[in-house]
Amino acid sequence: MGAKQLAGFMKTKEADAREACDELVEEYKSREGGTQIIKNGHRYQMVSSPGNAAVVQEFIKDETTGELTRPSLEALTIIAYRGPISKMDLDRIRGVNCSLIVRNLLLRGLIEAKTDKKKSETYYTVTFDFIRFLGVNDVRELPDYERLHLDDTIDRMLAGAKGTEDAKSGEMETPKPTTDDDSANQQEE
Repeated sequence: MGAKQLAGFMKTKEADAREACDELVEEYKSREGGTQIIKNGHRYQMVSSPGNAAVVQEFIKDETTGELTRPSLEALTIIAYRGPISKMDLDRIRGVNCSLIVRNLLLRGLIEAKTDKKKSETYYTVTFDFIRFLGVNDVRELPDYERLHLDDTIDRMLAGAKGTEDAKSGEMETPKPTTDDDSANQQEE
């Protein structure tokens, strides 16, 4: 991050921000801890210390190699067929928080994030690397793409989930209890 940008955040002069950052660079260097701040001109970045480089590289290599897990494949498939898709919608479709899966797919270069500034929301799509890896020229060449991309079942489900969330934030709707008679009537239909 540049000193000018930091000065804007700190609401101070750029020279004061540079001075504070230079002090932090020295302080982190003297600590000999797991992180340090490096400087390139008037730009600063917090990084792992060189002594930890091997451990960090092994960790990243472990996350970016090997087979994808079933949940990762599910999320990637949803992104490929429904993208661009927000993380919130991805979470709703899968029924679980997908933060770590999305992070892993981003690290592997299989998906990319684009931010809609008007909505303040991030949307995910598959990358050229993903398309190239599959050997297709366009994501629309995926099996049954048109049918699955345009299927409104998920849209209706998401709209229902959104309505439920709105109800939870406002007035809770009490579900109607079912009786054995209701179960029998449902089985007859």
